[in-house]
Amino acid sequence: MGALAATTPTRAGTVSTGAPVAASDTIASNLLGALGALLEIINGNATPDAMTISDASATPTGAAAAANAPTVTNATSKIFKILPQQADPVTGLVTITHSVIATVTYKLYPLG
Repeated sequence: MGALAATTPTRAGTVSTGAPVAASDTIASNLLGALGALLEIINGNATPDAMTISDASATPTGAAAAANAPTVTNATSKIFKILPQQADPVTGLVTITHSVIATVTYKLYPLG
């Protein structure tokens, strides 16, 4: 399990080359702040990356939210908005799993 690190952009610009994912990664709630973060997954693999992004929030009716299960097609990238409410209230983590990890990288940008 890897703890994802965030890149904070500046007015002068920040180099962001991406970092490798693990089979199971986490985002700490302190990186999400009040507004959340943008998570970009870059799939350089020849196989689609079937992911799961945990969600400990509740729906407007009070039911538990379902985990997001997106797929990032091979040789593409996708950006996901991660909200603070998605963090597990006990661990303070959002968990992301990947079906492939070779040549799959991420970039994480806090929103505030």
